[in-house]
Amino acid sequence: MKWAPSWFKVPRRGSSPTWLGRLIPRSVAGQTLAVALTVLLLLMGATAVVLVLDSRRDSEEDARGRAKAVAGTFAQSPDVLRGLESADPPEVLQPLAEGVRRRVDVDYVVVTDPEGVRFSHPDPKFIGKRVDQSLSPATKGRAFTDRVPGSSIGAPSIRAAVPVKDDSGSVVGIVSVGVTQPNVQHDVSRELPLIAGVTALGLLIASGAVALLSRRLRRQTHGLGTAELTRLYEHHDAVLHSVREGILLADHDGFLILANDEARRLLDLAEGAEGAEGRHVTDLGLGAEITALLASGREATDEVIEVGGRPLAVNQRPTRGHGKRLGTVVTLRDTTELRALAGVAEEAQHRLRLLYDASAAMGTSLDVRRTAQELVEVTVGRLADAVAVDLQESVMTGEEPARAPDRMERVAQSTAAGQDVELPPPPDEAARRALASGPTEGAEGRALCVPLRVSGVLLGQLSLVRAPNAPPFAAEDRSLAQELAVHAAASIDNGRRYSREHATALALQRSLLPSAVPEQSAVEAAYRYLPATEGAGGAGGDWFDIIPLSSARVALVVGDVVGHGLDASATMGRLRTAVHNLSSLDLPPDQLLANLDDLVRRLDQESDLGAQGGGIAGATCLYAIHDPVSARCSLARAGHLAPAVIRAGGAVEFIEVPAGPPLGLGGFPFEAVDIPLRRGDRLVLYTDGLIAARGQDPDVGLARLERALDQAGSASPEEICRIVMDQVLPERPTDDVALLVARANELSEDDVASWDLPKDPAVVADMRTAVTRRLTEWGLEEAAFTTELVVSELLGNAIRHASGPIRVRLLRNRALVCEVADGSTTAPHLRSAKANDEGGRGLFLVAQAVSGWGTRYIEGGKIIWTEQPLPTPPETP
Repeated sequence: MKWAPSWFKVPRRGSSPTWLGRLIPRSVAGQTLAVALTVLLLLMGATAVVLVLDSRRDSEEDARGRAKAVAGTFAQSPDVLRGLESADPPEVLQPLAEGVRRRVDVDYVVVTDPEGVRFSHPDPKFIGKRVDQSLSPATKGRAFTDRVPGSSIGAPSIRAAVPVKDDSGSVVGIVSVGVTQPNVQHDVSRELPLIAGVTALGLLIASGAVALLSRRLRRQTHGLGTAELTRLYEHHDAVLHSVREGILLADHDGFLILANDEARRLLDLAEGAEGAEGRHVTDLGLGAEITALLASGREATDEVIEVGGRPLAVNQRPTRGHGKRLGTVVTLRDTTELRALAGVAEEAQHRLRLLYDASAAMGTSLDVRRTAQELVEVTVGRLADAVAVDLQESVMTGEEPARAPDRMERVAQSTAAGQDVELPPPPDEAARRALASGPTEGAEGRALCVPLRVSGVLLGQLSLVRAPNAPPFAAEDRSLAQELAVHAAASIDNGRRYSREHATALALQRSLLPSAVPEQSAVEAAYRYLPATEGAGGAGGDWFDIIPLSSARVALVVGDVVGHGLDASATMGRLRTAVHNLSSLDLPPDQLLANLDDLVRRLDQESDLGAQGGGIAGATCLYAIHDPVSARCSLARAGHLAPAVIRAGGAVEFIEVPAGPPLGLGGFPFEAVDIPLRRGDRLVLYTDGLIAARGQDPDVGLARLERALDQAGSASPEEICRIVMDQVLPERPTDDVALLVARANELSEDDVASWDLPKDPAVVADMRTAVTRRLTEWGLEEAAFTTELVVSELLGNAIRHASGPIRVRLLRNRALVCEVADGSTTAPHLRSAKANDEGGRGLFLVAQAVSGWGTRYIEGGKIIWTEQPLPTPPETP
């Protein structure tokens, strides 16, 4: 039977090719090379043309720009206007124009009156004559450029004409500058070798690619030529008609185009039913059921249909090409012999179904008890009437199971409805030793105990018991029970390992988070941290921080690391440490996040180079600094959720902080926003685990958070945390939750003293007196000597080395803070003075006298600050 398509023709051996065939290569590789050569030659020609046109356009634009710039500059010169208004303009303008022409290297600089009479020209004989070309619209006060023939210069040039106006705005003259457009032939000739070289390289690469393609084609066809492929096709056709499975091919209209020998035998089809003139499937005289299936073209899998007394398993699939349906392929298989094995197959299918259901049911969570309960539920009533699972106590706690079987605990059991079957107790020591050698049986084959083992280590046992009136366990049942035990043991061991890792990650994370609110008076803070529920991926990387800063300020931080588990917890610790280190530099929030972003990108690159798995890019962070002196809070965020503020009056607002990209992406700046944060205002920072729930829009969680904050009113931070966690937290959080609430404080005006000073050494002594007076008012006389030393040294340095205004400020808080601000950005540093040095010891003495000092850069300068503990008041008798 011949069913090859008409295009599948092989030239007969010995036939002579046509003239076109002699020109076109016969191999695919040769045709590809010919096309590549043609394309490259066309590209070379197009490149040359584009180069010529481009060079010509660029040279003309350059000439126009030069001419217009020279004409405009010369026309605006006061000497030109004075020359035009003089009694003899040529005498003044000719040397002036020639000097400019020679200096700027143009072809000519010509000054004319509005009627076009020349006052200057490179060739003096043209002075006093009119120009040949029109000077409009320059005569009307507008500059222009055009292309003119070089009547006097000898070559076409670009002319720029600019009007010269007097004080009244009238045109009193016109400056024309000409620049000859250079010939681009030299530039093009210089580029032609490069084009030719690139083309030659392209030809070389194309030839290599074609050679590789030819080699690949021969490898894919195993070196077979056209004739060999034809013979291979004929062999495949023979195989198609000799297989013991019927095959039908129908087009998209339902006409039969192919039926192999087995299909004709099974369907009792006559010869000639297939081919271009084949009949429609509804005209084949088949049964109604199979005719309906073939005519519908729908997909079918192993549908058993009786045809001519034979049960046939029918499979039908549509064929598609280029997005269109081409037809259908149908396979037919006689299932008469299979019916004899139906009983055995049904029983085997039952066991396979049980094994499949158990595999799907177990391991839905990483909880050991739940996995054991799932095994019991899927097995009871199907393999046994009563089922129980006993596990070692070490497995329940997530520890490594003991090699010597330990005491076991029953974690799950169930009995089929209506059955009174007694389960054996958890195995004693003797039973555990017996389990080590394999399954054990009892109750006349109706009780079966199967060990749950992983890598040869006993985790527990699966107990199966059948009712007395049920048949005993057969060999197939025992094999199935062992298969179930293998799957269950693997799932239980996964849960055990997860429990251990989850506990470890959680312990690590809690050790890395703040254990208490640090001592500071800028805010009153409360916080909550809740890890994700087990089964949601383990402990995540959410964190928060409260970092005391210089000058009574405080930094509030909240962040989130992508992922869960030990890696996320370790990454969180690294980021938290990095934020602490950067905070010690007293950077503003936007600059701190920029430095943190650079650090994350470097760490992420190191992680990729070290093949440590996923990087840390994508972490989010929100950083805020509250200053109780100014009652202002500066915030910036990197991909984090916007914070909320509960004002002292109870109003709730979400702060519009510019949303920067998550950390590690780079390329985008971070922006800070400055907001007022008065006494009693409460700042609320949180992570997405608080508002995000599986299958819920985050906007719904934000609305719930806003309602909860509305109800908070004037509540304390601790009460706000409790209200938010009760009303907003999802029932089973899929991510960690971090919540930080801070109530702002303000520093009283009585606790702040500030002086603006001139840059005069004489003010140092007066400043010492003023500082001592203020410390006496504060009852801090004991700190006067140290503070005078600090003020003298820092103020003296500012007067000698700094610039701009100088300000001295004292703050009485948990510590005594002294600040000296100036307009310089150069920071002082400690150095070791030599024995014969006259200076260099002042800052060293200051550092020894105070508990801490540093530099903080501000807009327009810097602040040098020191802190010293407040003197302890004397005990009253």
